[in-house]
Amino acid sequence: MDSAPGDAASEELMLAVERLVRYVRRSATAGGLSTAASSALGRLGSEGPQRLTELARAENVSQPNMTQLVTRMERAGLVRRTADRTDGRGVLVAATDTGLEVFRRRRAERADALRQLVEQLTEPEQDAVRLALPALARAVQDRSTVPVTHTTGEKRP
Repeated sequence: MDSAPGDAASEELMLAVERLVRYVRRSATAGGLSTAASSALGRLGSEGPQRLTELARAENVSQPNMTQLVTRMERAGLVRRTADRTDGRGVLVAATDTGLEVFRRRRAERADALRQLVEQLTEPEQDAVRLALPALARAVQDRSTVPVTHTTGEKRP
């Protein structure tokens, strides 16, 4: 079965996005964090304290795996656990001041890596990137607010 021209373009774009994400992720070295720890710390730094179960769900990992990750991050002084004031049985995970500083340094490293890449482009390409990437981010945000079925990809009512 032959691929439609749009399929090839989508595949090429997907490969470019994957390469870009890998490059930018590798550029962040502050704190010597694993990809999973970096992602969880980034979420806590951006969104604030979260219940362990919510953090596991958001990071698409099991609760036992998130518990182990949070324990390692807690030992490193990057996060702390506190009782959830709205539910005494629950535990909130929050970034510590040290964790927030590592989060900020990693974000700055990634931003600098992206800036350097964009600077290598022609001015029209730079303009295109500055227009396209925020538009894609908005589309992702819009899509993430509407539940989607896993099998069909269709929006649920």
